[in-house]
Amino acid sequence: MQPRISMITLGVADLARAATFYEQGLGLPRMDAPPEVAFFTLHGTWLGLYGREALAADVGVAAAGSGFTGFTLAHNVTSAAAVDAVMAQAVAAGARLVKPAQPVFWGGYAGYFADPDGYLWEVAHNPLFWVGPADAGG
Repeated sequence: MQPRISMITLGVADLARAATFYEQGLGLPRMDAPPEVAFFTLHGTWLGLYGREALAADVGVAAAGSGFTGFTLAHNVTSAAAVDAVMAQAVAAGARLVKPAQPVFWGGYAGYFADPDGYLWEVAHNPLFWVGPADAGG
């Protein structure tokens, strides 16, 4: 069986602004790519940014739309302090704080921010279950 690598692609209103947010604001490692797209390596997947209009055209759907789409992204870290640090980093880079980091019902610690295009990101620490690579978690 071929190894599988997933990629999440976000349709963004301003590619340069979004790429700057993820690269300089959040410190994600950016890959070389054509100018109409930005790619960032993550553990086990990639994040792609593509113009919203162009991505909608590629899919064959209308680009207009807003509100909650039933979709969030999550970034898991190794401690509650790391959650606070990533949340502060995101807000300093231009994210909107949606839900401050706090203890959550399932025993962890988490909060939410919206990136400059409104995509919702959860930043979480789960002391009961590590979702990252075996050598990087707890």
